Order: sequence, then structure tokens, then C-alpha cells
Amino acid sequence: MTDFPDTYLQCGRYRLKISGPSFRPLVMGVLNVTPDSFSDGGRFSSLDAAITQAELMIESGVDIIDIGGESTRPGSPPLSIEEELRRVMPVLYALRDCGKPISVDTRRPEVMYEAMIAGVDMINDITGFRDEDSLSLLRDSDCALCIMHMQGTPQTMQHEPSYDDVVREVSEFLLQRADAAASEGIDRRRLCIDPGFGFGKTLQHNLELLANIGRIQHQLSLPLLAGLSRKSMIGKLTDKPVEQRMAGSIAAALYAIAQDARIVRVHDVAETVDAISVWQTAKNAEVKINPID
Repeated sequence: MTDFPDTYLQCGRYRLKISGPSFRPLVMGVLNVTPDSFSDGGRFSSLDAAITQAELMIESGVDIIDIGGESTRPGSPPLSIEEELRRVMPVLYALRDCGKPISVDTRRPEVMYEAMIAGVDMINDITGFRDEDSLSLLRDSDCALCIMHMQGTPQTMQHEPSYDDVVREVSEFLLQRADAAASEGIDRRRLCIDPGFGFGKTLQHNLELLANIGRIQHQLSLPLLAGLSRKSMIGKLTDKPVEQRMAGSIAAALYAIAQDARIVRVHDVAETVDAISVWQTAKNAEVKINPID
């Protein structure tokens, strides 16, 4: 794996190793607290269920827990700020001292502010912090920013998405937003990037981005997060419904890591952690072949 000028991602109260000889790819666990999530059917929308799921993730070796209060599946209606806060904040307060970095998946500065006050370690924004208030709001905090690319909005993003060169255009957007954050005074050691698989992309666009993860990451010199778990591209490739996409999702995560992704965002934490452990052990093993006399 290619090393970075900085070995760590500053993630709120934590410094996450993203490079170097002892680096292990990081696993971000998805904790949707929405009643209409595409991937888990709202199974963790109650506080008790969300806490139990987070505890299972921690036992399984998760590195970051990502709390999401708004469904961003294609065609999903927008959520009010009040409702998003009602869903997210009790879970954030319950988990903030769990011993793992806590991320909040939100595109609203109002939610970012409340999460920051509560001690969140990362903000994961599907819009790439395009709201003019978000970067200035987060400037003086120490939380990490995950900058994601999305074409359009959740309501429109899968209406015939089009690019002249998807890899170039996504890279240029991520670079522009990273530069905007730096111009606002946000240390680059707090930034990671996400090409936004499934957010305004066809299957072919997603495959081109997946094959070029290393190129995108090298150009920006920022750690890349790959979120492929259970997405429609996995369904199209395997012809499986969302509840049967674990194997395909793990395969996609391992391929992303092989292409140099530093973080994978997943629903099936235990299985992904095991798969990465086996993959990395095999990759790092020294195979000695005895010559034939």
C-alpha cells in the first residue's frame, strides 16, 4: 500500500493509523437509525436496538461507528432537521464514550453543529460539505470530515446519471472540496474522501471508480473510504436482493482494499473484519519456494 505524508487521520478524540508497516484497513460500521433504510429495514430505529447493534459491532472489531438518521436511498424524500436530530442525538449521546470513534452521516449544518457539541469524532457528508455554512462551522473542531461525491440529490441522483469521464470528474470534485476545506483552515489530516458509489452513478460508473481507487487516492493524497456494502451495484452483479448481498459486499470491500482503500464502510462488520484479517495475513505472508533439484 502507498504511504501518505501523514500516517494518521485526526478523528476527533482519536488518531487513526492510515499508513505504515503495521497499518490494517479500517472498518466503519453502518448504524442506520431510520425506519425506512434500504439495507436493514429500520431494524435499529429504536434506541435500545441501536445500542445493542453498536455493542455487537464493537465486539466484532469495528473501528468507526457511523450513525445515520436520514435515508439517502434513491428517490427518498427529504427529512426535517428536527426529525433527524430526534433520531440521531440520543444514539450519539449513548455511544460517545463507547471507546470507538463515532461518525454522524448528515448533510445539514444544524445537525453537524449539535453533533459537534455532543463530541462527535467524524462528520460524513454525502454532499461533500457544499453547504456554505458547514466548513466554517467545523473549522475550529477536531473532528474528521469525510468528503463524498454525489451527482444530483437522493431524489434525482439515479435519473440517468451521466459523465464524460467519471474518474476524472469525481476526482476533480473531491479535490475542489478538499481545497475548500483547506482554504477554510481545516487541517488536511482531518480529511478523507469517498467517491460515492451508487450516488448518481450507473453500474459501469461504479466499476470504473472501483478499479481506479488507487489512482484517485494517489492524486489527492488523502485516505479513501469505500462504501459498497449491500448497494444496488452488488445486487446487479449477483442478482440478489438486499438481504442476500453480504458475500458480494465482502468481495467488493476486499477488492477496494486491494486497490488501496484505507477505510471500508460496511453493514456486516464481523464477517468483513474476518475477511480482511485472512486477506491481509495471506498478503503479508512470505512464501518460500524451494528450488527443484
